[in-house]
Amino acid sequence: MTAGLAVRHGLLGIVWALAASTSGWAAATLPDKVGEAIFRQGMLASGQALVGTRAADTRVAGAAAACVNCHRRSGLGSKEGRIDIPPVTGRYLFHASSEKSDDVDLPFVETMRINREAYTDEALARAIREGLDVQGKPLGDLMPRFELGDKDMAGLIAYLKGMDHPRQPGVTSTVLHFATIITPDADPLKRRGMLDVLENYFASRNRVQMAPGAPLRASRKMMFMVHRRWQLHVWELTGPAEAWEDQLSKHLAAEPVMAVISGLGGRNWAPVQAFCEHQSVPCFFPNVEVPPANADSDFYSTYFSQGLLLEAALIAKRVLDPAGEKAVMSVLQVYRAGDSGEAAAASLAAALKNRGITVRSHVLAKVSAGQEVAAAVRQAKPADVMVLWLRPPDLAALGSATTVPDTVYLSGLMGELEHAPLPADWRERSHIAYPFDLPERRRVRVDFPLGWFRMKQIPVVDERLQADTYLACGLVAETLSHMTDAFIRDYLVERLQDMLAHRIITGYYPRLALAPGQRFASKGGYIVRFAQPSGPQVVAEGDWIVP
Repeated sequence: MTAGLAVRHGLLGIVWALAASTSGWAAATLPDKVGEAIFRQGMLASGQALVGTRAADTRVAGAAAACVNCHRRSGLGSKEGRIDIPPVTGRYLFHASSEKSDDVDLPFVETMRINREAYTDEALARAIREGLDVQGKPLGDLMPRFELGDKDMAGLIAYLKGMDHPRQPGVTSTVLHFATIITPDADPLKRRGMLDVLENYFASRNRVQMAPGAPLRASRKMMFMVHRRWQLHVWELTGPAEAWEDQLSKHLAAEPVMAVISGLGGRNWAPVQAFCEHQSVPCFFPNVEVPPANADSDFYSTYFSQGLLLEAALIAKRVLDPAGEKAVMSVLQVYRAGDSGEAAAASLAAALKNRGITVRSHVLAKVSAGQEVAAAVRQAKPADVMVLWLRPPDLAALGSATTVPDTVYLSGLMGELEHAPLPADWRERSHIAYPFDLPERRRVRVDFPLGWFRMKQIPVVDERLQADTYLACGLVAETLSHMTDAFIRDYLVERLQDMLAHRIITGYYPRLALAPGQRFASKGGYIVRFAQPSGPQVVAEGDWIVP
């Protein structure tokens, strides 16, 4: 077993500390923030690091000792190979002993332990401090003996008891409510394509659900399939971005939902992500070209990739390591003001300037005639490399440029990938940032949603976006099918994270995976070029790149 795995199981001893009691530390009244800091960060009320020692005198401290490493943010545990990490929230810690899970009035969690002896709060504290179970026997070697004073212990136990939320927003005995969010600057055609997929997916799923009936204890693992249908709420935002979070809060108050599925944004998705983080609402795989810069530091938003920021990283890696070609000393970027390429250009410029490469930008007006694109290229000062963050109409307008740069990179996402309408003389010198699997390698995986679209008579207006939307629905559905009736938002995020790497049908992506703390499921891409003077065939110029 690796040291990392051992750290993740550093507080397994809490599992055995299960009891109901109204005395001792549980009766203390300390702010939940004390216990939260211990549980999530491994930080004591004094600001000092939590310290633990295992049987072999191996010390863990601070974040490495935090409970969250084993029991996750939800407190509902997980599985790590053959090791079960049981839930440690209040309702699971302090329930009465039972021989059968069907006799326990608790949401079903696969690793829950129900036939253990009850602990008092004092015995729980002894297990955490001394590593001794209720009978005084030593706990496993992975269980550290933690140095917790009475106040810190009170805070931790109070936090564990307060982690339960019996009434989950958006969950009733028969319905699971979901939302999708659309920003005002979203493309109308893509909006219709995304909604066609969502609405048909929800309708198809609900048709195969059995009619609601009285829950049967003998089949509690089937409660999800029997009793919950899905309901979609479409939240369309209006006005400036500063008003979006307030609008979303009002939508949530009027229509409580368990999570947000898919969604469609333009240049700015940050207010939506901020709303989801502030309101603890999971947001799964929205269709956005530029995820917010702080996406990795948040918990509730999950993306298929970093989009244009990933493309910028792919181009930067290629420019900085030209594989035997002439070293690049200068780069010229062309993008439209106010478009998504602006953020990508800034990211690429930062990466290259740090390595001594001169980077200049030619910014086109938000709205201008097509010939102005060609004029901008003609007037630009020469550079070793030109990077185009442009959309199809602007790419097509390059045909009137009299001079073609020797080396051109362009955004696959903005330019429509292998369907980018580049003029013939530009094609042979252009390299495309391609944050997806190659067309011939993804064909079988993409044929699955395309076949479903045909069966449902859904017009394909944007194949990739609609395939991503279908994939997002499928991932959430598969995750929920393993959760039985434990419909808890944090747990939903964690379970999706755990199962994602096992997914076979991954659409445009060769592989999807989310380790704890990661928010981007696909982390790489290719640099490709056109294989022929005409047509959509592209070939990779190297292996899959993870910047």
